[in-house]
Amino acid sequence: MIDVNDMLPDITVADSEGKAVDLKGLGGPLVLYFYPKADTPGCTSEAKDFTALAGEFAKIGVSVYGISKDKPAKLAKFAAKYGLDLTLLSDEASDATEQMGAWVEKSMYGRSYMGIDRSTYLVGKDGRVKQVWRKVKVKGHAEEVLAAAKAL
Repeated sequence: MIDVNDMLPDITVADSEGKAVDLKGLGGPLVLYFYPKADTPGCTSEAKDFTALAGEFAKIGVSVYGISKDKPAKLAKFAAKYGLDLTLLSDEASDATEQMGAWVEKSMYGRSYMGIDRSTYLVGKDGRVKQVWRKVKVKGHAEEVLAAAKAL
């Protein structure tokens, strides 16, 4: 599980076109936010919130990436449907999700299962994690991340 001051691991995921993306190679500063499933209410709200603030993140030189286990084609449809102005990445193999600590045991209606914990990582220019949010509540989260990014 990745925590504050840890280096971003060398993990490869895919973008919405299916091209390989090395997370460590993205540089920094950046925001990686993990979400359970594209085109669901909470995940759509979160993506729209980050999109609404995309210009503010760009002004301070911070890139924003959303990561889920959805297939690249689904991510492309999701981004097009809502006009999302951020890069969505596919982690079908769960490498990033597990190494970052976003793959957790959940429970609903008394049933336990594994799933993505809505979580966000703010990574500095040096490739180190500067702040971690786990069990994220969507409302106001993008603004909170932007405020932390401005303080880098």
